[in-house]
Amino acid sequence: MDKIQAWLDTTAYKDFEIEVASADASFRAYYRLTKANKKFLLMDSSLELDSLIPFINVTLKLLSVHVKAPKILEQNLKAGYLILEDFGSTHYLDILDLDNFENLYKKAIDEIVKMQEADTSGLPIYDKDFLTFEMDLMSEWYMIELLPVVLSNKQKEIIRKTIDDVSDEILKQPQGVFVHRDFHSRNIMQTTQGEVGIIDYQDAMSGALCYDIASLLEDSYIEFEREDILKLVLYFRDKKGIKVDDATFIRWFDFISMQRHMKVLGIFSRLYKRDGKKGYLKDIPLTLRYLFDTAKLYEETKPLNQMFKEI
Repeated sequence: MDKIQAWLDTTAYKDFEIEVASADASFRAYYRLTKANKKFLLMDSSLELDSLIPFINVTLKLLSVHVKAPKILEQNLKAGYLILEDFGSTHYLDILDLDNFENLYKKAIDEIVKMQEADTSGLPIYDKDFLTFEMDLMSEWYMIELLPVVLSNKQKEIIRKTIDDVSDEILKQPQGVFVHRDFHSRNIMQTTQGEVGIIDYQDAMSGALCYDIASLLEDSYIEFEREDILKLVLYFRDKKGIKVDDATFIRWFDFISMQRHMKVLGIFSRLYKRDGKKGYLKDIPLTLRYLFDTAKLYEETKPLNQMFKEI
């Protein structure tokens, strides 16, 4: 905190009070700066300096298509500090319920549509290799490290074939759009002005059409009925003007949802086993349920579903 204060003393924010605002699954920390009725957010990325330039670049991309990303007001790239517009403290997870989820999700979907208009030049490509790398986290960290289980050659082959089939299926849907990669209820805010604010987008890539809608609607932190979720999936299709039948679009959604759930199982497990962050373990059961409920619907993924039942 002393280093942060020393830098603040050289800025227009030297007289602002500073308090901890939040931390996230990375090694970033956030502090709220307050003076009278003025509030700003300080992002401390001193332990993740490499993430600052991507954050700034992606912020500019999003602002250029009128997505409500936080404006950057001050920066110290050498130390790893940014002062940002403060959206407040109300995340979607704080307010979503059975009465409002349809309306709130539609607003978030409208933001995905806008995000997908953003320039993707310079963003990493979400290709087969990267899709596979992410899904491999499931066996490496969830199955082998967390459970733990010793996988047989047969089980390894089931996992490998499933991952191969899932990645191939994902690549059949439209590609090359802006992908936030973590567009869920903890990274979407209702700002103090009642707008939809988007945060934590520095890992954006260029990838599949349905990735962010899958992140939003099969959220590891909250669950709604599949029938209602699929209506919202098709709302997204219609907003995008995609001319495919319901079954095809839902298949696109389901396969990329399974890819994400396999990745998330690995990430949540790694956060605990490697980084000592146990808070995400409670979110594994819902992630598993999403994966199993979807995997049993498709011939390509039924073997994986059956394998998990036998572990």
